[in-house]
Amino acid sequence: MPKHIGIVACSAEGAALCYRTICTEAPALMGRHMHPEVSMHTHCLAEYMEFVYRDDWQGVASLMLSSAHKLAKAGADFLIAPDNTIHRAFALVAPHSPLPWLHIVEEVAAAAQQRGFRKLAITGTKYTMEGPVYPEKLSARGIEYLVPNADERARIDAIIFDELVNGAFSDESRTYFQQVIGRLSQQGCEAAVLGCTEIPLLIDDTSSPLPTLGFDAYSCAGRP
Repeated sequence: MPKHIGIVACSAEGAALCYRTICTEAPALMGRHMHPEVSMHTHCLAEYMEFVYRDDWQGVASLMLSSAHKLAKAGADFLIAPDNTIHRAFALVAPHSPLPWLHIVEEVAAAAQQRGFRKLAITGTKYTMEGPVYPEKLSARGIEYLVPNADERARIDAIIFDELVNGAFSDESRTYFQQVIGRLSQQGCEAAVLGCTEIPLLIDDTSSPLPTLGFDAYSCAGRP
């Protein structure tokens, strides 16, 4: 039987995409019109970013745990957070959580290994591209990675926070992502990690120069 999924949301666009993906992909496994029970809780993005800007990951963890306890009371069996940036606080969350979690980066790394990708291009917020989470999880599976250069990281971060989280998806920004991913493909990357949940709303396998990996690496039905 599928388990009750608790979504610890951060941004509206990313959380909505996660929920829709669960509901649209589940029928292939569960039957027509079927999907697991889903509950969601979110503190507003501004609250999260107040801590992120201060490099206060304990503060981020406190918000994640607040959502975790509310979702536990709602009956969730396990938790997912469709947000790569806040996974920098995961080590501060897991030991105190009332429920088990799927770790988005571990799931992406597992999917990359399963598909035989040996070198990945990492896109996301600057906190993801410049942070330790992807290097740790990918290295543990023997997967190499590259991140965009400093100017590209700044532009990508601005696109995410000025456009994507606000539901703005422009052809200009899509083209920019294509250019960056295309350049990294020339340096040996075999797939692109869309390491921010809103990025798949802008670019996906149909428009990316490389195969893509993102939050949809979560196996949402029948887990954990």
